[in-house]
Amino acid sequence: MPRRARHVAALGVVSLALAACAVGPDYRRPPVAVPENFYGEARAAEARSLADAPWWDVFNDPVLRALVEEAVRNGFDARLAAARVEEARAQFGIVRSEFFPAVDYEGAWQRSRAGQIANPSGGTQDAWAVDLGFSWELDLWGRIRRLSESARAQFLATEEGRRGILLSLVSDVAGAYMELRELDDELAIARRTTGAFQDTYDLFNRRLEGGAASALETARAEASLGQVAAEIPEIERAIVARENQINFLLGRNPQAIPRQGPSMALPPDVPAGLPSTLLERRPDVRQAEQLLIAANANVGAAKADFFPRLSLTGLFGNVSPELSDLFSHGKTWSVGSGLMGPIFRGGRIRRGYEAAQAQWQEARIQYEAAAANSFSEVSRALVDRTKLVETERQLARTVAAYQEAVRLANLRYKSGLSAYFEVLEAQQQLFPAEISLARTRRDQLLAVVSLYKALGGGWQAEEAAAATSDPPR
Repeated sequence: MPRRARHVAALGVVSLALAACAVGPDYRRPPVAVPENFYGEARAAEARSLADAPWWDVFNDPVLRALVEEAVRNGFDARLAAARVEEARAQFGIVRSEFFPAVDYEGAWQRSRAGQIANPSGGTQDAWAVDLGFSWELDLWGRIRRLSESARAQFLATEEGRRGILLSLVSDVAGAYMELRELDDELAIARRTTGAFQDTYDLFNRRLEGGAASALETARAEASLGQVAAEIPEIERAIVARENQINFLLGRNPQAIPRQGPSMALPPDVPAGLPSTLLERRPDVRQAEQLLIAANANVGAAKADFFPRLSLTGLFGNVSPELSDLFSHGKTWSVGSGLMGPIFRGGRIRRGYEAAQAQWQEARIQYEAAAANSFSEVSRALVDRTKLVETERQLARTVAAYQEAVRLANLRYKSGLSAYFEVLEAQQQLFPAEISLARTRRDQLLAVVSLYKALGGGWQAEEAAAATSDPPR
């Protein structure tokens, strides 16, 4: 090896050793105030959590499980998130490629004829050339390393964003399915109540024709019948709209959504777990931290712009007037290095560094906000679930009382102790109470979905089942 080439190679080894000392701050997770217990959770927090169970087992409904699996596989949001992850992976590969030298080739052929003075014979000359060149920026100050750290963190943030989108997608499918089942209950209540009012109207109509009832009683019975019957097409319209929503989340054309078995039951009561584990489970918090890591690395990359850049270049090739002799004669080579650094840029580098620091501050605030919001969402879901239990108990008590009132009113009417207005009034009060009870039971299920989503549910179990490989460092 020529002496100069040996010097350049030695310089490259020294430069690689210096690259291990990248300028700029190394990342340290900022402290976050973590509460001992979730606000609204009366009992002491436990290590186990509802979110540690796979999402497909929480509600034990095979139809819901099939819908969720299809949404994760074919949903528009899921596919879009996967494409974004692939884009971020490719961008990370582009930045990482700067660690390695760039090697290019060039081939050329030229035929020329000099002027008559220099070439009295008027002959032509051929020139064949082939060159292999390389260029390599030596990462003395860790600029490329920091850019690679930033790109890797951006990629991981995109992956966490994909998990967050899938968690939202799963929650949206589950919520829409529970609303659909509740609408089925409302439809059954409306049809049953319509049948009862139809019997009342038929009774009054027959009595009116026989002269035993007044037109006022018949008119009131008919009005009550029409009012409840009008709810049926509205509920049916809402059912189709909810089915279309589910189909869109699943990425397919409108069609009927199957139902199986009775209405869904609440899952067993499972604690929310420790607040500290929430920071490791929530995809949005993990995404915010990766973005903070990227911003931290960008500060180092911006700081490296203050220092000069050292690059190596080389050229190896052959030149020959004949193609057959191209690789046997006329060998050429050159090796060189260049140093380039800033002297005056009008404050651009300084302002770029300040902008990177400000972006780091923004990312830190966003991380802290994501953590605080996660505690707030869990607290709200816990309170909703707890309070809705009491609401459901009182509404169930109300429905039972109205059902008893309808029974007693019928007995009194058949015994001649009261007018049928009492029966009609009791039926009119029972219908909205039953609807409210059905909606409250739906809200209980939705509160569980909200809690599961707020806890970042399912991803620990999913990662244990299929380990996700990190990109190479």
